[in-house]
Amino acid sequence: MLLAVLSGLIISLLIIPFGKLLTTKWSFLLTILPASLFLYFMSYVPAISAGSSFLQHINWIPSLGVDFDFKLDGLSLLFALLITGIGTAIFFYARTYLKGYIFFDRFFGYLCLFMSAMLGVVLSDNILLLFVFWELTSISSFFLIGFNNDNSDSRKSALTALSVTGLGGFFLLAGLILLGNIAGTYTISELIDARELILNHELYPLILGFLFLGAFTKSAQFPFHFWLPGAMKAPTPVSAYLHSATMVKAGIYLLARFSPILGGTDYWNYPLMAVGGFTMLFASIHSLFRIDLKGILAYSTISALGILTFLIGLGTREAIIAASVFILVHALYKATLFLVTGIIDHETGTRDITALGGLRKVLLPVSIAGILAALSSAGLPLTYGFIGKDLIYEATLHTDYQTLGWILNAVAIATNIGLVAAGFMAGIKPFVGTLPKQFENIHLPYKSMWIPPLILAILGLVFGWFPGPVGDFINHATANAVYGSETDMYLKIWHLNIVLILSVATLLAGTLVYFVNKPSPSKLKAIEKLNSIAPQRIFRGYANDIMRFSRWYTDLFHNGYLRSYHLKIILFAELLLAYKLWISGPITLDLEKITTPSFYEIGVIVILIGALYIVVTTPSRLTSVVAMSVIGYCICLIFVFYSAPDLAMTQFTIDTLSTVLFVLVLYKLPSFINHTGKAILYRDGIIALSFGVIISLIALRVWSEPISEEIANFYGENAYILAKGKNVVNVILVDFRGIDTMFETVVLSIAALGVYSLIRLRLKSTEKE
Repeated sequence: MLLAVLSGLIISLLIIPFGKLLTTKWSFLLTILPASLFLYFMSYVPAISAGSSFLQHINWIPSLGVDFDFKLDGLSLLFALLITGIGTAIFFYARTYLKGYIFFDRFFGYLCLFMSAMLGVVLSDNILLLFVFWELTSISSFFLIGFNNDNSDSRKSALTALSVTGLGGFFLLAGLILLGNIAGTYTISELIDARELILNHELYPLILGFLFLGAFTKSAQFPFHFWLPGAMKAPTPVSAYLHSATMVKAGIYLLARFSPILGGTDYWNYPLMAVGGFTMLFASIHSLFRIDLKGILAYSTISALGILTFLIGLGTREAIIAASVFILVHALYKATLFLVTGIIDHETGTRDITALGGLRKVLLPVSIAGILAALSSAGLPLTYGFIGKDLIYEATLHTDYQTLGWILNAVAIATNIGLVAAGFMAGIKPFVGTLPKQFENIHLPYKSMWIPPLILAILGLVFGWFPGPVGDFINHATANAVYGSETDMYLKIWHLNIVLILSVATLLAGTLVYFVNKPSPSKLKAIEKLNSIAPQRIFRGYANDIMRFSRWYTDLFHNGYLRSYHLKIILFAELLLAYKLWISGPITLDLEKITTPSFYEIGVIVILIGALYIVVTTPSRLTSVVAMSVIGYCICLIFVFYSAPDLAMTQFTIDTLSTVLFVLVLYKLPSFINHTGKAILYRDGIIALSFGVIISLIALRVWSEPISEEIANFYGENAYILAKGKNVVNVILVDFRGIDTMFETVVLSIAALGVYSLIRLRLKSTEKE
């Protein structure tokens, strides 16, 4: 499984040197990766449907509890099949959709990286490893959403998506660390054994809050939903892949994976039902006012994600079964509708449904795919969407919350009515009616564009005809993994009960809304008046406040003057050290240990003080440099007096070299900046004296502390044996310098990359275009 997860990352790295070959006929090789992975995961279907699961453990950073632990069970298998199966369709589709694009190879590099990250999320059995891949999905999706980086709206949408999901990731990390510390393990499959310990812990509500924030931001739940419609600025293959079947469902996967561990309490159920219920109804209504095909699909996607959150919140057997089926239902019809939308935009140059119609006459296979997907979305009998809608009503009718039963049913019915109409608007309306004259000459695109959505649409129909095998081999194992025990799930084409009546009534009502509702720019403009109280405006206000604070902070602490940086660093160090001295209590000295200074020691100190006075008072830079060298040589003599000739020689060498360098570049340096005002001089003098006093007090405290010989004995016993050095001081210096050099190497490498980037900024003519 490790190779399956990292294969996308490996391919994305290989695209860097060999990417230009992909712009030729060899681009078909890209589709081999997701197709091979899909077949690999399909091979596990028989065993997992029989109740098995597969684990893989590879040590990575065991000291931190981070290992390459992967688990393939019913839940992770469903998501892995969606990621690779729909990924295969997207790879085929994008080859033609982006043909001739200057950054063709870069796009597929990002896409492979994203696929690898998503597989890592759904297969990880270590919560810290899961978080690593979770953040990698945010980063790779940032590149994909902002792929058209010459467009300011694309860049803004990518930044918004990264900011919202990144904020949720921060809280998710905090929740996962708390969870692992409480349970004593970071392995997800072991957390279930610590369920009672976690549920009874005082931090349980806080953990849930952090986990919910991570899931809600990634899966676009209200009030974090606004980043998803903005992300529609991405190329259509990105929208079809990220926003129908993969990235936005990462939050749903997270809730489903931790449901057996954290679920089953009021703290879990009520927030998920409330947030999911409001999101699905709110977004369903909003989708009816959109005139852009991608806008309709974006809000209907948000509504579908709200349904899944709502079902996981219900937590009953029926609700979990409904969620496991609806994940697959939504992925099939929504990916199809996105791909169909991309073809319409690619051929007509518009996504405005008020300007589209009659396209079945020129795009017949595309219209078949769109209509089949719309019917599945609406829940027409003999489609897989019908079974998904049936199970949703089954869950709301058989809930444990009897007092809320009628409210839950009403919300579900109203949501589905809106989704029926929205599906017809996106999948049927562009193909019916009269064909505008400006579209009479358009033609079918390459087969690699219209065959993938047609296959996905037909699968939604075939699964509706034969729900039993699909349920038995895929959805049953998924429901069991989420529910935590056997669900006895068995899917039928339909049931002759009240659920069927509600499904048919919803379909009829949604169809009526579709014919009555006439989206227009004026209606859209009217509803956009509510943007003044929209979450997006509130978040943007907070973002602007943060920017203003950051600007003030930067101007205050990073004003570009070296003396200002030194001043702030020294002040911070003084406050920190002074606080530590204060809480450590009084300093006790044994005066009998203090020896009387000799006359030559006093003489050296007098010379040092005199040189120091010259440094701070002279107007000449050369005089200041010479006086500084005198201070350095005085310190050398002090080292000699106290039997430290190695330190004295080091100080002598450094001081001499520094003085020579100062004198050599003296003529290149600017003249002294005359800071007028005694206040500044007094301020600097007080800070300098305070620093000296604090360092002196630290030295006295160290001197007054009882001597511990434990460390000295360790180095004395092991310096030669372990480090092959007879001089203990040298061994210690070499150890510390080795660590210091390692970090210096990292810093220099980063600096080298920065310099290389600046050099490469001289763009070629093709890159400027």
